[in-house]
Amino acid sequence: MLEFNYYMPSRIFFGKGSLENLGTEKLPGKKALIVTSAGGSMRKYGYLDRVTALLDKNHTEYVLFEKILPNPIKSHVMEGAQLAREAGCDFVIGLGGGSSIDSSKSIAVMAANDGDYWDYVNGGSGKGLEVPNNPLPVIAITTTAGTGTESDPWTVVTKEETGEKIGFGYDKTFPYFSIVDPDLMMSIPPYLTAYQGFDALFHSTEGYIANISNFMSDMYALKAIELIGKYLVRAVKDGSDEEARAGVALANTLSGFVESTSSCTSEHSLEHALSGYHPKLTHGAGLIMVSAAYYETFAATVPERYVQMAKALGRRDASQASDFIEALKDLQKACGVDDLKMSDFDVDKDDLKKYALHALDTMGGLFEYDPYKLTLDEIVNILEKSYR
Repeated sequence: MLEFNYYMPSRIFFGKGSLENLGTEKLPGKKALIVTSAGGSMRKYGYLDRVTALLDKNHTEYVLFEKILPNPIKSHVMEGAQLAREAGCDFVIGLGGGSSIDSSKSIAVMAANDGDYWDYVNGGSGKGLEVPNNPLPVIAITTTAGTGTESDPWTVVTKEETGEKIGFGYDKTFPYFSIVDPDLMMSIPPYLTAYQGFDALFHSTEGYIANISNFMSDMYALKAIELIGKYLVRAVKDGSDEEARAGVALANTLSGFVESTSSCTSEHSLEHALSGYHPKLTHGAGLIMVSAAYYETFAATVPERYVQMAKALGRRDASQASDFIEALKDLQKACGVDDLKMSDFDVDKDDLKKYALHALDTMGGLFEYDPYKLTLDEIVNILEKSYR
């Protein structure tokens, strides 16, 4: 039976030059908190100056919060929310990659609500309380192509005291509108282009094999996988390739649609457990490390889906599940990310069971969407096979 549940309320301005819409569109408030990273890239490449100039053009005030880390942390969410309240901000702009936009969503929640952010988080030590007040509206301006956060409600934050890296989101945390301008992605270095591209790929492949996948999510997932297969290597090799940048950016936005209509699976739980304890581990890199062993685990369960993913990645003659595994490995090699090692990020092989248990404790819900329910031994085995 054909069934799906589709809700995606965000307006998306996609394409070259679409940042200019910030200067002409009706904004959801009169004073923005601009949330961006601590790394300084938004200033270095002039993106922040362009955004503030467009806000000036649109007669809108703003204050800056420039502290976001590659793996966002709860204390920065609380600090940003306090600044938004004190400065009288009535909406939030997330400028940068997934970490900045995710943080802007979480800050928007806490700027309008009392207590601690972890009061509203499910999993681990989160209390899972209902959010009483609507978050402030969020505008997402993405300068990377990896998380799909511009087209979904999700945000991932780490509680640094415990290493709990947990996703959160609901209908009210979709962006008010999003700007996806590939011109803003030209400065991403090759290795980050690859990490981010594989993150977008895995949002789509996980959503495609998830046991709640449906007609709508399948449509978006296969197109996103196709775009990654066609354009990611080009974008990695030549960051100034406008067609390739736009193709990967579109794949990323579509991957957010996948997350809005299907779900990630436990591959993300495993990576969050690793980078929750080791915040210097880039999310996309962690996903790449566990991916081959992870997908091998489910190959015999949904082989027909693997064949379709292999074909989408470019193996038109694919006929068995192993073709997808090989296509995935070939893509990683072509992008220069096939030799990543957990040990380079201080992941200790003796702690793999600890990471498996942490994944179950903090984001155990995603294991429910796997093609079948993994045992603890199987989870540990995936990590053991992935470890180098």
